[in-house]
Amino acid sequence: MRTEREERGRQAGLRTWRFYLLALTAWVTAVIALAVLGMMVCSQMSWSWNNPLYQLLNWARDYIFFVGMAVVLLGWVVISYYFIARSARDLEWLLSGAEELAHPTDAPIRLPQELKNAEDQLNLAREQALRSAQAARDAEQRKNDLVVYLAHDLKTPLTSVIGYLTLLRDEPELSPAMRARYTGVALEKAERLEDLINEFFDITRFSLTHLELEKGDTDLKRMLEQMCSEFGPVLAQRGMTCQLDLPGELRMVCDPDKMARVFDNLLNNACHYAYPNSVLGVAAREDGTQIVLTFRNAGPTIPPEKLSRMFEQFFRLDASRGTRTGNAGLGLAIAKEIVEAHGGTITARSEGEEVLFTVTLPR
Repeated sequence: MRTEREERGRQAGLRTWRFYLLALTAWVTAVIALAVLGMMVCSQMSWSWNNPLYQLLNWARDYIFFVGMAVVLLGWVVISYYFIARSARDLEWLLSGAEELAHPTDAPIRLPQELKNAEDQLNLAREQALRSAQAARDAEQRKNDLVVYLAHDLKTPLTSVIGYLTLLRDEPELSPAMRARYTGVALEKAERLEDLINEFFDITRFSLTHLELEKGDTDLKRMLEQMCSEFGPVLAQRGMTCQLDLPGELRMVCDPDKMARVFDNLLNNACHYAYPNSVLGVAAREDGTQIVLTFRNAGPTIPPEKLSRMFEQFFRLDASRGTRTGNAGLGLAIAKEIVEAHGGTITARSEGEEVLFTVTLPR
């Protein structure tokens, strides 16, 4: 099945051929008409036998077929040259535009007026290339900044772990209470160190691997209930509660491990950015051939310019909290990739001090 671009190219080629055939037809018609008209006019005039013009016209009449063919052939050569030269000139313009597109700049590509459509298409591709290049540079810069922050933050928990373990080794007379305290602090810092290392693995996996799904029949209702239950201690620390609104049964064919990661990232994001002592609402419903999941929390209204970038790689809503909360700016980007790999969509909306994430999945 032809694409829209291929169809436009085919139509343009057909128009060129029509013009070419029309020009040839018009030329042949004009030659025949002029020949007939010339013979009629000349037959009405009196000529002298030794008049050179009469002798020329008389010769042309005797060889009218060959003269006509020669004139038609000459016209065909001229018309063909015009169309070929025009096509070659247009091709040169297009090649020049394509060369500019290979190294796009802020200056727009200019083509002759008859190539206006091609000019618009090239400029559209140029703008898309510029936007993609800028987005790639921004993502790379954010990634580099994040790696620098994480590398710097690795020093703090590692220094603490070494320090407290050294105290435990060098002070054998420590009381059980102090020994337990030092051990607890060393364990806490070691766990933080593990979180930071896991972030490095997330960055590597997100950048270098291709997402592959291992689908199976999955009970989404049970998965959501279990995950919300696992987030109970985190919610309790902030005085929050989780309110579920799920149908009696909710099943779909998906990759359960990766879908669990989507829910984990959304719940984790809500826990970190919701108001303390608020309610986190998780709802699901079936809408025809789709399953619609919503994650709603009360929190500061997100500005539109930040809301539009929520699913970008390495984007953090609050950069100052990034490394302290274990947020590398990858959670929502990974969630978006997983949802889209399942043929679904994920969107974010924020207004009236409420944040709403909507996940739509095919059943």
